[in-house]
Amino acid sequence: MRLRFSVSLLAGIALASSLHAQEAAKIKGVVELFTSQGCASCPPADAAFRKLIRQGDVVALAYHVDYWNYLGWNDTMASKDNTARQYAYARTLGRSGVYTPQAIVNGRDHMNGADLDAINVKLDDFQRVGEGLTIPVNAAMKGDELEIRIGAGQGKANVVIVYFDKEQMVAPKGGENNGQQIAYMHAVSDVETVGMWDGKAMSLVLPSNVLDKAGRRGMAVLLQSSTPSGDPAAILGATVLTVGSDG
Repeated sequence: MRLRFSVSLLAGIALASSLHAQEAAKIKGVVELFTSQGCASCPPADAAFRKLIRQGDVVALAYHVDYWNYLGWNDTMASKDNTARQYAYARTLGRSGVYTPQAIVNGRDHMNGADLDAINVKLDDFQRVGEGLTIPVNAAMKGDELEIRIGAGQGKANVVIVYFDKEQMVAPKGGENNGQQIAYMHAVSDVETVGMWDGKAMSLVLPSNVLDKAGRRGMAVLLQSSTPSGDPAAILGATVLTVGSDG
């Protein structure tokens, strides 16, 4: 059965009406939360993250890291790749270490992931100084394939797809959150670079076997620059789609 995508957030060009895009939607930016099921300080950030998603104006992605597993509970969503992404951001931002809960905003700055007000202020600040999502990114189904269109602008960046689960309930049976039942949203399961952007308007079409990775998950498309060493840096544009029925 063909996957059906409904758009929950949109940056840049509105999608076709068949995808029920909200034409007036305006994404303020991208927030990446680094969290762990084994971190006692993380549940408040996970709750704030849920509110951030419900705002409807942010691309919100949660990366579960594995370095708290030694406390007695192996995070069921954690991966070494997620941990590596956080350390890569630390290098980009000139930091010597990492922490949870950490929110990376637009790939440009970090803060406590539980401070929803500070996150929104930072997003607004970035918009005001031209460091928000300035490049239009559009994704829409084209038959059984996904077409990504990116507008023109300055610089170079990677076209990155991030796959995530929409929501999962987890009850840790060990570690610092033992006995709690926590709802985790937009937990990232895979990240891959699918193209390069050189400042010119472009489009690319992904085959159906790439979409198979989406499963019951959502997909975000990020236009993200990188440092000379390849570490992730500023995010220039983004859009996100969720898998499932339209209503």
